[in-house]
Amino acid sequence: MTTYKEYLDKGIEELRTGDLDIALDNMNKSIELRNDWDISYFYRAVVNQALKNFDDAILDYTKALQINPKMTDAYYNRADILLSRKDIENPDIERAVADLEKAIELDDKFVSALFAMGAAQKKLGNYNKAIEYLDRVLAIEPDAIMAKALKKLILQKYIFQKRIATR
Repeated sequence: MTTYKEYLDKGIEELRTGDLDIALDNMNKSIELRNDWDISYFYRAVVNQALKNFDDAILDYTKALQINPKMTDAYYNRADILLSRKDIENPDIERAVADLEKAIELDDKFVSALFAMGAAQKKLGNYNKAIEYLDRVLAIEPDAIMAKALKKLILQKYIFQKRIATR
């Protein structure tokens, strides 16, 4: 008889090889056998995210966080979905910001979360806050090209232009 852990391990392996439908099937079997394990929900969310089943992924990240509220990557991945969705008109950026704040609270050197927070603050029009988060990224990784580029864009297009316009 296959255990929940064996199904999870098979699912993770299938995820790595790109066979997402089989990975999802194995994650489902793992959860059927043990529905109180955060890791199974987390990996099923990862598979659903890869399959672009975003609503299901959000539900699974949420379930993983209900079981284990210190799952930094679940907060980040849920925020990533909210910030990058193209299939809905008005993504919930405020909810994404709340998830990123929690991820950063749990790991203040989580570079991807800091960068995403900078991007989210830009989307909200909080340009100075965005620069603060990008500066934190650059303090950790001085060669972070995307952070440098986004900071330059914000400074040139939004902050310096605003100063020129108000003169």
